Amino acid sequence: MSTTLVPLLRDAGLTGRGGAAFPTAVKLEAALEHRARVIINACDGEVGAAKDGWVVEHHLDELVRGATLFSARRPSTVLYAAHRASETALRLRAAGLHVLEVPARYVSSEESSLISLAQGGLARPMTKRTPFVMGGRDSAGRRVRPTVVVNAETAWRVAQIAEFGAGWFRSFGTSAEPGPRLVSVNGPSARGVVLETEAGTSVSALLGVVGGLPVDAEALLVGGLGGSFVPAEAVATLRWSSADLGPYGAATGPGIIEVVPPHECPVALVARFLAYAAGESAGQCGPCMFGVPALAADWQAFAERPSARLLDQVARRAGLLPDRGACRFPDGVGRFVASALRVYRDHLEGHVVGYCLEPRGRTADVLPH
Repeated sequence: MSTTLVPLLRDAGLTGRGGAAFPTAVKLEAALEHRARVIINACDGEVGAAKDGWVVEHHLDELVRGATLFSARRPSTVLYAAHRASETALRLRAAGLHVLEVPARYVSSEESSLISLAQGGLARPMTKRTPFVMGGRDSAGRRVRPTVVVNAETAWRVAQIAEFGAGWFRSFGTSAEPGPRLVSVNGPSARGVVLETEAGTSVSALLGVVGGLPVDAEALLVGGLGGSFVPAEAVATLRWSSADLGPYGAATGPGIIEVVPPHECPVALVARFLAYAAGESAGQCGPCMFGVPALAADWQAFAERPSARLLDQVARRAGLLPDRGACRFPDGVGRFVASALRVYRDHLEGHVVGYCLEPRGRTADVLPH
């Protein structure tokens, strides 16, 4: 079945649901060719994510079936990655599956971090000379066995396509982003609400499950710490598709929508996100070890002593992060800050001249504990 599944997935147009949107048919073909070990990523590693755990809770049998189809080896060799001691890890272990327990750190659930951990190393990103599905060696010269990492929702969709066909899959979504997909929606009144939806759906309809967009909200955060802010005034006509989100620097990506607490000062909100990001650095390369903490320090300095000079320094620092790290963590942080500078421009300039539009303080905690 696995070899005939490649053209079926190609016809369906399935792309990875973990964030990168890489064509799944290409990944499967490479995995079969190199007899790669399979790791199913069910970590929900992005801020605000909940859909991996939802798939494990509600569709475990189909998830396992999809993982098996991805493997040229025995099904028993598939590893299921989940954060250590999480409900997801407990469910997977109770089902008799081989669980790769991952530290609850932001970068630890990145693809190459999982591969490193599975080989007995630390759960830290590795620099790729070639895709690890082909094997090869890491930056220290250690051999890496062929391994492919597949998001939990992606594996479930593979099982669905195998059962129902490419035509069924393409009956959902748009021509550019076909198929059903999950979205995690978070708001001041509810967190971790997972919806079964499709590209092209009204964002306002998705927000309805957490009470809608508050009338005084300034923005949505799409994609978590690696995502972008979208101005609230765009929401009324916005569709859940990368084409609609693209002008705001966002994409459907890992499928996360966060209603920014309407009465929290965005300067304080971004400061907390960046302090978290600085603490989650893998500490292996310059952009992670020095760039992200320096950006967090610059933003905090602006929060304490607002000035146009510090705001310019933040913008310059954020622009230096992309395309320089071993993984995409610094890229995401840079994109996050750049979008905050765009969307909250008036608010930030207000701080420079001595006032804040939202003086009432924080109302919700959107970061992991």
